[in-house]
Amino acid sequence: MAEIIDFHIHFTPEELVRPHLKPDGKIDVLIQNGLPAYTYHDTLFLIERHIESMDNAGIDVAVLSSGAGMGGSQEVCELINARANEIQNRFPKRFAPLAHLDPASDSWHRELVKCSQEYGFAGVAFPSSFNAYNLDSEILTPVFKAIEDAGMFIFIHPALSVPEGISRYYDKYDLYRCVGREHELVLATYRLIAGGAFDKFPGLEVVMSHLGGGIGSIIARIRGYQDKAHMGLPPESPHSITAEKDFDHYIAENLFFDTGGLFGSIKAIHAALTELPAARLVFGTDYPQEIRDAKTMAKFVADIRESDLPQEVIDGILGVNGVHLIKT
Repeated sequence: MAEIIDFHIHFTPEELVRPHLKPDGKIDVLIQNGLPAYTYHDTLFLIERHIESMDNAGIDVAVLSSGAGMGGSQEVCELINARANEIQNRFPKRFAPLAHLDPASDSWHRELVKCSQEYGFAGVAFPSSFNAYNLDSEILTPVFKAIEDAGMFIFIHPALSVPEGISRYYDKYDLYRCVGREHELVLATYRLIAGGAFDKFPGLEVVMSHLGGGIGSIIARIRGYQDKAHMGLPPESPHSITAEKDFDHYIAENLFFDTGGLFGSIKAIHAALTELPAARLVFGTDYPQEIRDAKTMAKFVADIRESDLPQEVIDGILGVNGVHLIKT
């Protein structure tokens, strides 16, 4: 039986979590610009609990990313990378940490090389947008090239904080974390494709979290909007920019979509498979955030194994589809 790979497991070093916990050490929520941004609790750094939950669910390898490092300062990113390397050394073959970088820093390339060559990390974790720029920004062109040259993949997670200028749309009900982040992932996917990232760097492979924010449900609309003349747009308009190939080409060749962020819903996987190729789905739990206990994690794995999906699809999602991404 192929090993199970969880592409969506979080950790954050204790020294970055502890200041955000309540005096009694209990769970707390970080508020930024008046909106909930991130849930802090000690399971983020108690890696033994990660191992216990993984063992209970039969998960062999966890791809580690940190919320604090996706959009964090270079100093914070380097701390996270160093701690992640310590974790993979403590638990050989159980964790595949991702590198965290600040592309606006002068030292991002040095850290990328260190993570790739010294630590042996297989990928890089990015937010769906940085505070000052999006994923189609020219600032990321040399970063994408360096990642492709290093043979690494990119994991895209929703930006934790609301992008500048739109917070009023998410003024209550925890709307940004609940639905806004999914919108961010759809936008990020579109920007990567239409912005030409994969045309410039065809070897670049990207894992979009949360099933791409549910992009499968609206991909027919996205396809239709690639006909710019039909939509009445002049060729010189920035809204007429498209990628060199059709949208689905990049989904089939460059993109993967993990199953995290949906609280272990097998129905979400079935829905995604109506439009997304089965070979492009990879397993993810979003432990220890949305899924926070071993029982729920194990149930998600069992629900996939016991589903009516073809065995080849089940094996692909649980490990086969993404194994090449983490084998350095």
